[in-house]
Amino acid sequence: MEKHVTLVGVLHIVYHSLGFVIGIVIFGILTTIGRLAGDPEAAVILGIVGTAVGTFLIVLSVPGIVGGIALLKKRPWGRILAMVVGIIDIVDIPLGTALGVYTLWVLMHDETMQIFQEGTPAPVLQTA
Repeated sequence: MEKHVTLVGVLHIVYHSLGFVIGIVIFGILTTIGRLAGDPEAAVILGIVGTAVGTFLIVLSVPGIVGGIALLKKRPWGRILAMVVGIIDIVDIPLGTALGVYTLWVLMHDETMQIFQEGTPAPVLQTA
């Protein structure tokens, strides 16, 4: 399962990095078109839409990138974050759905939970 965890981490980083870049591109294109149109009203509207859509995509992408990096570093909180992001990704048909289902399948396995628990120190039992 360790290879699956690594693959899920890499897939999250790649998929959400693309979303991040698309958010920046949409912001840049729409605001530039608004300025080039020569119409002040179009510039304002396209600026607002470009900013809103670009920011939305960037905000949705950052947790996926962070979760993917955390999975690669075997951080227990990264497993939880990646599962939450995976659930949200299911709505994005078809690639997000595939990534979300695969993420949940990998990260919900008992074997995977043991991988992430190995990084935490075992409790010390004291005898009287």
